[in-house]
Amino acid sequence: MKKTKSLLLAGTRKGLFSLSSTDRKRWKLEGPFQSGKEINHAIYDRQTGRIFATANDAWFGSELVWSDDLGKSWESAKEGLAFPEDSGLKLERIWHIEPALDGGSLYAGVAPAALYRSADGGQNWQEVTGLTEHPSRPRWQPGGGGLCLHSIVLDPSDPQRMFVAISATGVFRTDDGGITWAPRNKGTRAEFQPEKYPEFGQCVHKLLMAPGNSSRLFQQNHCGVYRTDDAGETWQEITTGLPSDFGFPLALHPRDPDTLYVIPLKGAEFRCPPEGKLRVFRSRNAGETWEALGDGLPQSVAYCSIYREGMTSDQLDPAGIYFGTNTGKVFASRDEGDSWSLVADNLPPIYSVSVSTLA
Repeated sequence: MKKTKSLLLAGTRKGLFSLSSTDRKRWKLEGPFQSGKEINHAIYDRQTGRIFATANDAWFGSELVWSDDLGKSWESAKEGLAFPEDSGLKLERIWHIEPALDGGSLYAGVAPAALYRSADGGQNWQEVTGLTEHPSRPRWQPGGGGLCLHSIVLDPSDPQRMFVAISATGVFRTDDGGITWAPRNKGTRAEFQPEKYPEFGQCVHKLLMAPGNSSRLFQQNHCGVYRTDDAGETWQEITTGLPSDFGFPLALHPRDPDTLYVIPLKGAEFRCPPEGKLRVFRSRNAGETWEALGDGLPQSVAYCSIYREGMTSDQLDPAGIYFGTNTGKVFASRDEGDSWSLVADNLPPIYSVSVSTLA
């Protein structure tokens, strides 16, 4: 029986690293690829066999790059992601890449907040102007990391429906393929705003759709963790049971729509685990209750942080859960979070972690 291979991609402040394993016990580290670039997000697209990565550079700008040979060689877009010259906007950073479900198209989220689409595998890009030109845009405000579009969620049951999350503007949904958009934030708090429950202006940190249920989404917010069961029409806060209402990463079980994982941080002013204990919190009932998972994780003096793209799950059974820290550590669990092991250390600060299973 042929073994499957797990490919873990860690985007860091100084390049992209890959870890591969056939048993999720022993991992082979390779890299850095795109050395010196800030890799806010990287993902292996199983439909095309390509690694896509955001390569950001403070001096030379941002580009979308890809590799067809697991990092040995790289190409970049012919027609890059850019705003029209007369728009008054300038590309600051590429935050997220999302392969479409048709096996050839891609979406990218950037700062200042905008959505781009490529119909030819990343070679050429077009701005989704329906979002950029939304009537509320003049009132959009940046979060601590800028006005960034960092989450792109495609509905597998409806090719015309898509969700995006923008910090610090909230969740928007389109039902017509990106022509028109509407804010979907009812029930989510914005404690830093004069109005605590505005139509938009919430600082969403990460947004994901539950497997097998396109009406259910979860979000980690600046002000709590939330669930919607009606495709964003209303949100229910599910923070009770967590040690704080602040955090960045979010991961979902690959098959169970009721199971999710978060890593709470103490707060916006001290973005480290409460009490210095690095713990993943898991809910198996859609956020009704939570359990702390710390077996194998440092339970003292763990003054690190985990960024919004820093946690993910694989498709295996039992599911693997992975996360990286801004202190350069990658932790992995082969048993759905019950126990953890350190699989990489001394990397540059980790911005993103993604995983895929190769045949």
